[in-house]
Amino acid sequence: MRNVYNFMDEKITPVASKISNQRHLSSVRDGLIMAMPLLIIGSFFLILAYLPISGYPEFMENMFGGNWQTKLTYPVSVTYDIMALLVSFGIAYRLAEKYGTIDAVMTGVFSMVCFALTVPQHVMFTPEGSQKALEVGGVLPTAQLGSQGLFVAIVISILSTEIYRFFYEKDFVIKMPDSVPPAVWKSFSALIPGTITILVIWGLRLLIEVTPFESMNNIVSIIIGIPMQYVGGTLLGMIVIVSVIGVLWSVGLHGDAILSAFTTPIWLKNMDENRAAFQVGKEIPNIFTQQFYELFICIGGTGALFSIVMLMLWRSKSQQMKELGRVAAPASVFNISEPVIFGVPIVLNPYLFIPFFMTPIILVIVTYFAMKTGLVARPVGIALPWTTPPIISGYLATGGKISGAVMQIVNILIALVIYYPFFRIWDKQKYREESDMNEKINRDVEMTL
Repeated sequence: MRNVYNFMDEKITPVASKISNQRHLSSVRDGLIMAMPLLIIGSFFLILAYLPISGYPEFMENMFGGNWQTKLTYPVSVTYDIMALLVSFGIAYRLAEKYGTIDAVMTGVFSMVCFALTVPQHVMFTPEGSQKALEVGGVLPTAQLGSQGLFVAIVISILSTEIYRFFYEKDFVIKMPDSVPPAVWKSFSALIPGTITILVIWGLRLLIEVTPFESMNNIVSIIIGIPMQYVGGTLLGMIVIVSVIGVLWSVGLHGDAILSAFTTPIWLKNMDENRAAFQVGKEIPNIFTQQFYELFICIGGTGALFSIVMLMLWRSKSQQMKELGRVAAPASVFNISEPVIFGVPIVLNPYLFIPFFMTPIILVIVTYFAMKTGLVARPVGIALPWTTPPIISGYLATGGKISGAVMQIVNILIALVIYYPFFRIWDKQKYREESDMNEKINRDVEMTL
């Protein structure tokens, strides 16, 4: 086991650390995170619109009229349906911050414009069928501004930022006197690099339109979207993801953060598809979403460590484990695992690596088949914060289904069974160490007397 950890520390850790710190990947991760508060706000209104309480729809209809549900979902549409647009700004903004040589806000604005430029407009028609483009104009389809456009938003935000930065750093800017206010000279200095950036993306769109692909979204969906769907949208892919995350955490690296740039786009897309189906009463299409991983697999944090905290509180003989359980319990209730991972520790611990690695895999398999067979409701696309306590989160994430809460209880019990024998060995060792230390202290005291 020690040789395995040495190999991981020498070979895997440096590579994973480089991936984690790579500016483009970390910008994708941070840019996606920028959209999460808005999705959570939208989900709050989604919960209110479909609150599973007997008599609630009748009460709301009497209070606010027959279209009360539609009015409540207005905030849902303006958050979920422009998800990719928000992400295109966020990624470019974070990437510009990491470079430090270009204005982050202007970079984000040009990225957002470039992303919108890649989206084919739908021309409005009159009821008679005559086209009046000048009078009515075109509209951007919300489908491609939302989750379906996430991969395009990621590609365009990185590409537009690099083009903008290249020409800005090459001094293709309009110079202004020092007396000009900063807000004014920043706007003028962005004119030339911003114009070139838009021209390049516009030319790219025109070029793609004469190919069989027809749009940037079609190209990215085939080249990136389909492979990522297999990684984040299949049982085998999910097992691989949680396995890699477990290995990275076991050597002290934040596995979730490292892989989030790859997993979050596809999980957000699946989540939004579930949300759209839930709103119109259709069958929920996807099992694997952000909520599936965060709320059903990571109960108590990565590795389902809520169970090991319960063992520390109720089954520990060693004082160290008991005290750590008391300290870690409040954080674990809100799915924060760092006190346990670094306090037990889980990192580089040959006694607890096996259950830490195996538990998420087993939970993925069990939960997947429970949802696949219809025993447990699937996540309906409500973007709950990952810190939402278990039982409550399972109930809400599945649209008010008791089976969601029951599934979390079952997963906690499964994790308890897996961790128990390994934890007992570790706890006995700690207890033995404490006993030996106490005996040594007593001998030293007796010798002193």
